[in-house]
Amino acid sequence: MKPAEIHTKWKELQRRIAQDFESEEPDLKVVLFLIGVQELGKGPGKYSKRQKEELMHIATCRLLSEMGFYELEGLDQDGWPHWKLVKAVPSYALMEQELLLKSLAIHYFEDIYE
Repeated sequence: MKPAEIHTKWKELQRRIAQDFESEEPDLKVVLFLIGVQELGKGPGKYSKRQKEELMHIATCRLLSEMGFYELEGLDQDGWPHWKLVKAVPSYALMEQELLLKSLAIHYFEDIYE
């Protein structure tokens, strides 16, 4: 996807999530948190600050697994997924990294919203 297309689709995704949750349009961190909760599979709940960070990490690994960077290693005793790095993630500039994650998040939600 080209940056302009990512921007357009990202705004649409933000709008749809805001509508579903009756909230403000989420930023990338909130979207990553939602993906992490979805991947954890335990539904909404109260999470500590550390758990929220772990959920965003789970989401990032899940999204980057689409490009072959991570592979699901398995679940721990509490049912939390663990990922292993299978190939080095290139160093992206901050804006490139954000565009990549937004693009992958858009793809992740396509099945949900279409």
